Amino acid sequence: MKKILLIVLSVTILAGCSEKEDYKLAVLEQMKADKDIQDYRISPEIMTNCVVASTSSNMPGLFLLDPVRRVAYKNYTKMLSLNKSPDPKKTLSELRSDFGDPKKLADAHSNYTESVVECMSNQVTGTEESNPQK
Repeated sequence: MKKILLIVLSVTILAGCSEKEDYKLAVLEQMKADKDIQDYRISPEIMTNCVVASTSSNMPGLFLLDPVRRVAYKNYTKMLSLNKSPDPKKTLSELRSDFGDPKKLADAHSNYTESVVECMSNQVTGTEESNPQK
C-alpha cells in the first residue's frame, strides 16, 4: 500500500512540475525574442527565472501541486503561445473561457507584463550599479 501511495505521489509531483516547466519554457522563448533584453544584454535565463517566480506568486492556487495552480500554469503557457496559434481568434476565445472571463485573462496578462517590467528594471538597475558610467 505504501508503494502505491509513493508512486501516485511521485506521478502527481512530476505532473505538477511539468506544467510549471512548460510555462518556464514559454517564458524563456519570449525572453530570447525580446529586443530590450538583447539590447541591455540581460541573460534570458535569469529573466525567465525572475518572471516565473514573480508571476507564480500572483497566480491562483496555493502551491505547485494545487490543481488550480496547475491549470493556471497551463493557461499562462497558452496565453504566451497565442501568437503561434493557427487560429488566434479562436485561441483568444478559448483563453477567455479558460480564465473564466475576459477580465481574468486581462489580469493574467497584466501580471505577466508587470513581472517582465519589474524583472527587467531590477536587472538593468543592478547592471548599472555594478558598472557605473564615467
